[in-house]
Amino acid sequence: MTNIYKIVTREEWVEASAAGVFTGAPIDHQDGYIHFSTAGQVRETAAKHFHGRNNLLLVTVNADTLGTDLKWESSRGGDLFPHLYSELPVSLATAVQPLEDRPDGSHKFPEKF
Repeated sequence: MTNIYKIVTREEWVEASAAGVFTGAPIDHQDGYIHFSTAGQVRETAAKHFHGRNNLLLVTVNADTLGTDLKWESSRGGDLFPHLYSELPVSLATAVQPLEDRPDGSHKFPEKF
């Protein structure tokens, strides 16, 4: 099982939960796919794209459940990042955990991450 991670705002996830699907954040809509990160990439993603933002959640998804709509594509530094070319059914989230805000604008990840 390969877990992948999506950082979302609490508001985005509440809306997705009500609809049953997450269609993406504004950057996802702009790029045409939902951006995910691996465990080794997600802290850098948080630092680069979410520094200073609060009320964030870390959504965990088993990549194997996403089928052929999940593509592994070269991105930052040549790393392969998981990109989902469809909506994400919220039922596929295996965990949704808060990212604790730190005074310096960084985020504390869950202890068992």
